[in-house]
Amino acid sequence: MAHDEWVDIGAAAEFSRQPVQQVMLGRVRVAVSYRDGRFGAISGVCNHVGGPLGQGRLDGDYVVCPWHYWKFHFQTGKGEPGFEEDAVPAYEVREENARVLLRPIPVSKRTRKLHAPHPLARPVVANSGAIRVLGISTTSMTQGQERYSTSDDLLKSALAHAASSLGCESQLVRLHDLKFRPCEGFYSKSARACTWPCSITQMDPEDQLDRVYEGLVHWADVILVATPIRWGAASSLYFKMVERMNCIQNQETIAGRSLLRNKVAGFIITGGQDNVQAVAGQMLGFFAEIGCQYPQYPYIAHSRGWSAEDMENNTRYVQDSKLLHEGAGALAGRCVEMAGILRAGSLKDEMREEPRARGGRKAQELDTHAQLQGRGADPAPGGE
Repeated sequence: MAHDEWVDIGAAAEFSRQPVQQVMLGRVRVAVSYRDGRFGAISGVCNHVGGPLGQGRLDGDYVVCPWHYWKFHFQTGKGEPGFEEDAVPAYEVREENARVLLRPIPVSKRTRKLHAPHPLARPVVANSGAIRVLGISTTSMTQGQERYSTSDDLLKSALAHAASSLGCESQLVRLHDLKFRPCEGFYSKSARACTWPCSITQMDPEDQLDRVYEGLVHWADVILVATPIRWGAASSLYFKMVERMNCIQNQETIAGRSLLRNKVAGFIITGGQDNVQAVAGQMLGFFAEIGCQYPQYPYIAHSRGWSAEDMENNTRYVQDSKLLHEGAGALAGRCVEMAGILRAGSLKDEMREEPRARGGRKAQELDTHAQLQGRGADPAPGGE
């Protein structure tokens, strides 16, 4: 293909039916747009993290990236007002004899506006001082109308024991005090669209889950998560939080980068209903997948079972139970001890960014074609 020749990319009638379409010029993606009788062509690769502009939409004169909603003028490729320095290459395009013709060499270059990195994006530095214990309460309650919570109460006992008896720093985050959006499915668009820091956190300065991310990734050595049992599962706030934590696990999947190293997790599970072991199983599985370690006996729990609907007696029992509060302190103790072992024994080695064997890990793609055809299960070196 000569650089100065016009390339016929299709019928004008076809391109005029859809505001934005992706066209491939060899291996180059181009976003071709149609608005008010005018065609435009710009690079199909967004400046942000490479989102497919040709699969986006038009907002006035701007192509909107489907991943994180960055905008570029459909003809000039320049960013929206205030972000003109963020520009993608633009191409000459014209209509001739009911066909759309495009010159394959762009008439402008890609330029990037300097964006200050999000504070969460800083390197993770190992803590060498007192062990830090982060408590996360996932109990939901009415704002301004506090009520007693059994899981909250035991979590506070665990944190108090860590601070007063074990010499730890402690911090409590209550999810019901934070205003944060649910996961909006960026990972469903593409694994690369699920970024660290979280895409929502980067776009929305009012979103307060950054406090959880800061605690988990940059502050804590020990993470204690407390939840009530709700219809046999952890609380809705717990799931709202962990869905937003996919951005942490996804760094391991797409970048081979572990954000949580030598972190120890423990869990407090209480409720008027049963199913403790299933709730614990989900929590253990999830936090293991994002890189946490566990002490022996990594959770404590209390439930009076299916038949007990007298919740006032359930709360009174937990309030008055010396054994349960001692158990919460002991859980903190086991977690802190494990954190000390990790720090003394493997911290130096584990903090190095080294490749890990990926077989059997999440999103490790095996050669399914080979399996179906009866060949070896793994890809051959350097190819299929």
